[in-house]
Amino acid sequence: MKVSTKGRYALRIMIDLAMNSNDNFISLKDIAQRTGISIKYSEQIVSLLNKAGYLETARGNNGGYKLNKLPEEYTVGDILRASEGDLAPIMCLEEEGKCDKKGDCISCSFWEGLDKAISDYVDSKTLADVIKK
Repeated sequence: MKVSTKGRYALRIMIDLAMNSNDNFISLKDIAQRTGISIKYSEQIVSLLNKAGYLETARGNNGGYKLNKLPEEYTVGDILRASEGDLAPIMCLEEEGKCDKKGDCISCSFWEGLDKAISDYVDSKTLADVIKK
């Protein structure tokens, strides 16, 4: 499994919001400047995070973005799934019925174990855990 730039940047934006908001809205310009992500790409990622319900938004002079919940309430898995979609290491695990050989596949249990290990790890780490490091 390879996390794309979109997933890495989504986590970076959420970290920035968690570290800098102090319950205030943060402009996209400030987020982009601190994270080193272009405003245009930041807009796309913020849109995904907003659609997932992770952000609160406000328009106007003092507008911007802030987290909807505490950093402890977001797992890295939640953030990556919002930006990446499924985190399965191979396509046949993404959706039921997608693989016609699943019942006969000798390697399937290996891939299922890897998928579980990935999910268990990313779901065990919160945004707050990442910030503490």
